[in-house]
Amino acid sequence: MKAIFVGAGSTAIMTAQFLLKRNHEVIIIEQDKGKIEELSTDLDCGFLLGDGSKPSLLRETNPEETDVLYCLTGHDQTNIIASLVGRSLGFSKVVTRIEDPGYEHICIELGLEATITPSRTIGRHLADMFEGRDPFELSTMFRYDASPFSFVAQEKDIGTISSLALPKDSRVMCIYRNEKLIIPQDDQRIEQADEVIILTHRKNLETLYKQLTSVSKEKPDES
Repeated sequence: MKAIFVGAGSTAIMTAQFLLKRNHEVIIIEQDKGKIEELSTDLDCGFLLGDGSKPSLLRETNPEETDVLYCLTGHDQTNIIASLVGRSLGFSKVVTRIEDPGYEHICIELGLEATITPSRTIGRHLADMFEGRDPFELSTMFRYDASPFSFVAQEKDIGTISSLALPKDSRVMCIYRNEKLIIPQDDQRIEQADEVIILTHRKNLETLYKQLTSVSKEKPDES
């Protein structure tokens, strides 16, 4: 399998090392030439010098042959732009790192489903450890073909859950409204700006993406 990393920070390097040990192909895009020269002595992977948010550079990595695009620079805006460009170019999966939780809602609204906030994840893990609990790994819940999907409700989505006309093997699991959790019943109303979490069969992800997001897939500028 093949992974592309935009940014060569500590998270990217650590992830790349694990993938390389597991015999996966890795390419790192970095703007700092000195950092590439330093890393190339330790990492047996490909490197590209330049701005990873540029369509022309991302296209060199052959998006259609890539399994995951990781946007892990230290700048939230750069990661969001690179992720949107990557999705437009056809990367099958895009992972977006953000440090400011304020961007999370925007990322979901833009259709960037795989968003990570390292500081919050680590903070929650440490708080659970402090209270003597073993954090439950969410990944263990989603086995076989089960997948989570989330979207931010637009005006067209206002109504009861049943009015969403979800594909078979899909169910609304919870709703976040004004930073509060709602465990819904079938007659629960969805309001504009709600973040809706769905559990579905992975075969439905593309259908849900087209049905419930308003993201334009216009071809990006070549610059």
